[in-house]
Amino acid sequence: MAGGGRGADAGAATPDAHAVHPTYCGHCGEPLADAGHDTCTRRLELEPPRYCPACRRRMVVQVTPRGWTASCSRHGVTTA
Repeated sequence: MAGGGRGADAGAATPDAHAVHPTYCGHCGEPLADAGHDTCTRRLELEPPRYCPACRRRMVVQVTPRGWTASCSRHGVTTA
C-alpha cells in the first residue's frame, strides 16, 4: 500500500490507502469531539501523526530527510 505525498503541503497528512473520516486526534489520540486540540493541530503541521485518526491505534512512524510515513495496521499508510 504505497502512494505519493504532497510537496508544498508537507505538514498535512495524505491518507493513501483509504479515505478516512477523522474521529480521533492524530497527535494525542483523544476524540476530536473533545475541545482543546488547538495545540495538537499546530504540532501536526510540523510533526507526523502518532495515532490513526480513524481507529486511535498507535501508528508506526518513519521520518526521513524527504518526509515521513505513518502506518496503521488497519487503515494503511499516510505520507507527507
